[in-house]
Amino acid sequence: MVHRVVWRVGSGATLDFWATRLEAEGIETTRSDDDDDGGGGGVGWLRFADLEGLSHELVVSDSEDPVLIAEHPEVPAEHALQGFEGVRAYSFDPAGSAAMLEQLMGASRVGDEDRWELRGSRRGGWIAFDPAPPARGRQSAGVVHHVAFGTTQTEHPRWQQHLAGAGVPVTPVIDRHYFHSIYFREPNGVLYEIADDGPGFAVDVPEEQFGAQVILPPKFEPDRERIEQALTPLPDPRASAR
Repeated sequence: MVHRVVWRVGSGATLDFWATRLEAEGIETTRSDDDDDGGGGGVGWLRFADLEGLSHELVVSDSEDPVLIAEHPEVPAEHALQGFEGVRAYSFDPAGSAAMLEQLMGASRVGDEDRWELRGSRRGGWIAFDPAPPARGRQSAGVVHHVAFGTTQTEHPRWQQHLAGAGVPVTPVIDRHYFHSIYFREPNGVLYEIADDGPGFAVDVPEEQFGAQVILPPKFEPDRERIEQALTPLPDPRASAR
């Protein structure tokens, strides 16, 4: 079970910005200017829990990957999150988790802890394993459903064949309208997804209209009214800025 999501930021000043912003909303934070507690990926971190109890960590990253920055009128660009750094999960058997990552998925061990990095041609990220508590987790609010890895449309069917050929129970390739997915579990129960890169969200609307309305895959359109009634309305900060 994934218990913490780690995000990249650019500097210690950004940790200051987010500590102030979060604490103004009544969210408690824990801060370190070192990397002495397994944060990984750089020096300095800020930790907090979201409203459903999931742990998050902002880490000053030393990665050379291109940054992924979203625009928000209340967040200066230099303090924006820069994308995912990694996730931390609980494991009863790190060796079993390691075997799948290294032998089947091409991951490389990082440092002395149970942490493995997977890299593509443009970006990379890691998954780390911590000793599991006695009580087993269950799928519910405050829990990450799955960890997704990206591949290309060309390579995606080969991943399905590769895993199935190794005896890993894996789903068929599933058409998600915007991309295609396969799912399988690693030995300690964390659900993995491998998703390809096409055709993309612009298959429905152009990029400049992303986030302006609820877009549903065609098979869910008959249920649009019911689905929209169950959603929590979210403000569009870009619209208010305009």
